Parts: sequence; structure tokens; C-alpha cells
Amino acid sequence: MELIIAPDSRAIATIVADAIAALLDRKPDAVLGVATGSSPLAIYDELATRYAAGAISLAGARAFMLDEYVGLAADHPQRYRNVIDTEFAGRVDIDPANVQGPDGLAADIPAACAAYEQAIVDAGGVDLQILGIGTDGHIAFNEPGSSLASRTRIKTLTVQTREDNARFFDGDLEQVPTHCLTQGLATIMSARHLVLVATGLAKAEAVHHMVEGSVSAMWPATILQHHPHATVLVDEAAASRLQLASYYRQTYESKPAWQGI
Repeated sequence: MELIIAPDSRAIATIVADAIAALLDRKPDAVLGVATGSSPLAIYDELATRYAAGAISLAGARAFMLDEYVGLAADHPQRYRNVIDTEFAGRVDIDPANVQGPDGLAADIPAACAAYEQAIVDAGGVDLQILGIGTDGHIAFNEPGSSLASRTRIKTLTVQTREDNARFFDGDLEQVPTHCLTQGLATIMSARHLVLVATGLAKAEAVHHMVEGSVSAMWPATILQHHPHATVLVDEAAASRLQLASYYRQTYESKPAWQGI
């Protein structure tokens, strides 16, 4: 796992956008994994800026979403497919038909989850997966206690996650769905490059466990320690609990430029 400490979310976004641009240069039909929440927003802003300037194209790319709420109406503004369209897909030239997410309105949930897993396989797998992390260490909606071998499935959201997400629902916890469909930890680990972004003091404890703690289902993001190509980008606040922060800085400062992330 590579740990990069950057000054702020804009600096992080630049690094990640550079990596995505390099991927698209060598593979225009790359498959991206896209996440919702606050963490990736600066990345989507940077990609949109580069697209508007003619510096990047996603016309041949595909994208798969990490998760989706169960039961939100198709036109609900917080339905994750709508969020991704607003924050990412609608701001670049990716074909909307090439953006897929789990079907949170499916009548047969297990069948929908299996179909989503197969769609990722049929696309050749995810080349670069963007991730955030919850304050309790969840990635996607793999809450504490999730199986490290899990695949796309329905999950019950913890009270902590629902409280954290209430800000997207006018602060009303009762509006936040209790269930979601989410890629499993094994599904996420199948991506060729994992790029996790965390900013703010509230994420510091989760980042510490993820990077320097023991691998445990109680902190699901720790599974990234077993990935052959995982990059974690944090700001100073999110890095504040890291015991080896000075070493991570030294490593990144000494890294050959040609290596990228």
C-alpha cells in the first residue's frame, strides 16, 4: 500500500486525475470504478475541468458504481445513479449507457446482485477503482463485520453510516434508507488499481487502522493491505493519527517521477 500525504483535496484530486489521464492515454476504453460521497468530488471537478479544456476524453471508457440505496425512487436526487450523473458522468463525455450501477429497485435483489457482478466480469474488470472510507472503516457499504470474501449483495446500514449520510437528506435521519446494494470486499479487491481518498480529522482513526492496523472485518478497509496496487491519498488532518507519517512523506518525496501512482 502506498500512502501519500497531500496538502488538501485539490492536490489529491490533481494526483488522481493525472493517474486517470495516464490510464486513458494507454487504454482509452479503460474501466473506472466510481464512488459517491464527499471524498471523490474534487476528483470529478478536476476531470470535468480537464475535459472542458480538451485535455482528457472518456468517450471510450466505462464506469461501474460501488453501491446504491435500496428503495429510493428513480428520480430521487440522492439515488446514487443520479448523483454520479450530476457529479461525474454529465460533466464529461462518457456514454451514459456505459455507466452502470447496482439496481436498488430490482424485484429480485439476489439476481440483480449476481447480474451486476457478471457485468463487471464481462467488461474485463475494473482498471482503477476510486474509494472513500467511512469513519468506522467501511468501504463502499461494507460495514464493520463484513466478510472479507464478500461479493455484491444487500447490506443493512449501521446507525453511524446513516447519521453520517443524513447531511445529504436535509439532516433528517428518517429519510436515509436502511438498506443498500454494495460491491463486496472481494469484488473491490478484484480491481487492478485501488485509489482511496480520505480528508478531514473525522477520518484519521479509520485511516490509521486501515494503513497501520491488523487486517480485520471490524475495519473492512484494512483488506486493502492485501492488494498488490493500492494507493491511499490523505490530507494532513486525515494523516494525523499515522505513526509512520514522516516515513510516508519521505517515501513519496523520493519516488521516481516515472512511477506515477
